[in-house]
Amino acid sequence: MTDPKRVSADARGRRAVVIGGGLAGMLAAAALRGLADDIRVIESDALPDGPLPRKGLPQAGHVHLLWSGGVRAAESLLPGVTRRWLAAGARRVPIPTGMVGLSPQGWFRRWRRETHFLIACSRDLLDAVVREQVLEDRAVRVVERTRAEGLVGTATRVTGVRVRGEDGAVRVIEADFVVDASGRGSRTPRFLEELGVAPADGRTVDPGLVYASRLFRAPAGADTFPVVSVQADARASRPGRSAVILPVEGGRWLVTASGTRGGEPTERAEDFEDFNRGLRHPVVGELISHLEPLGGVTINRSTLNRRRFFERVRDWPERFVVIGDAAATFNPVYGHGMSVAAQSALALREHAADGGVTAPRLARRVQGAVARRVSAAWDLAVGQDVFYPGVRGGSPSRTDRVAARYVDRLIKTSTGSFVMTKEFTDVTSLEAPLRTLVKPRVLLAAALGPRQEPLGAPPLTEEEFAVVAGAGRGARG
Repeated sequence: MTDPKRVSADARGRRAVVIGGGLAGMLAAAALRGLADDIRVIESDALPDGPLPRKGLPQAGHVHLLWSGGVRAAESLLPGVTRRWLAAGARRVPIPTGMVGLSPQGWFRRWRRETHFLIACSRDLLDAVVREQVLEDRAVRVVERTRAEGLVGTATRVTGVRVRGEDGAVRVIEADFVVDASGRGSRTPRFLEELGVAPADGRTVDPGLVYASRLFRAPAGADTFPVVSVQADARASRPGRSAVILPVEGGRWLVTASGTRGGEPTERAEDFEDFNRGLRHPVVGELISHLEPLGGVTINRSTLNRRRFFERVRDWPERFVVIGDAAATFNPVYGHGMSVAAQSALALREHAADGGVTAPRLARRVQGAVARRVSAAWDLAVGQDVFYPGVRGGSPSRTDRVAARYVDRLIKTSTGSFVMTKEFTDVTSLEAPLRTLVKPRVLLAAALGPRQEPLGAPPLTEEEFAVVAGAGRGARG
């Protein structure tokens, strides 16, 4: 693969602009290294120095998962970033060995062999490590406290970005290539309309999900404690409630509970444990009942699925692409947004590596590649969310119902078959396309069903139970 740090002769004198300084934006900047010798990241916030909260990322207080498919993409763009995350306090969690998970079809087994993994840490730490590594390259510069006000150019080619600084002054930053990675609040549809570009089709599926999160002090001896997850059953004809315990840096557990329309959690601290005890299994509530809370409850309601089909716009302008949440947002309960953003940034790198950022039709090729990265996560999320009561954005079709029954069968088989666990997590970890699930060997395994009897309780070990029980004794003592 092309060395991301080597600046080609074609890149000299080239300027790229990235709108948005979050994870997707920084990875886009990493993708452009060596393809432009002046990369400017336009960010409306003042970015923190280190793993600290920032105004423009209110969802950072909730569980964020970076699956192995996303980690591998980030590592391709930023060699050594995984080592840096771990050195900063993140954990590499093996899957399924390091996860206790209740699926709609039963408990997953913790097979001794690892199939995939995830990086467990706070969103603030995840972003800070990427930001620090990207900004080590002197070609990349952040223009802080500056807001993108529009695109410059024509309907056939973007030539820059119009920005407003902290002082209110408006100016134009000319560019040979522009990436919108500005997140859920992206104004690209309006910007393109102003240039005369035909609007993109879109779809929104909103189950009314509300997230509530709280930090706890981890019990002593919990350095290798598994991720714990209780999933909702989207086809149970009642609001979907779920929760995740994610070990994060600093000896803490981040616990995120969620509920769809009619079953939402509240921001009252006194309700948090009871909500988690009221899930399909009370294990999350039982585990945190022994722990010391570190602050109150954080609420987030910006959780709908929204996709803009930019790849379908017939006359897409040259030298402009959209990635990350600006292209598609997902119900966060599935944990795919960051991984899709990383894979989309890698797609930008791969398509631009040969002909550079000024290659004809590059933007259209990249936008198509981004759409392919988005599709698996989108289909997984929407294929579940359309079944929740009160969902807005469409009801399940006959095809949705047939597909859902097949997915149920896959999940049920996964609870008692290592082979199926491997195949299914290939897809959910975003390391394989969705079509993997209709390969002949997967169809056969689904037909045969699980090889082992279902588990009747969460697969925590005696040692893990003892760790949490010890925390309870310490609190009472």
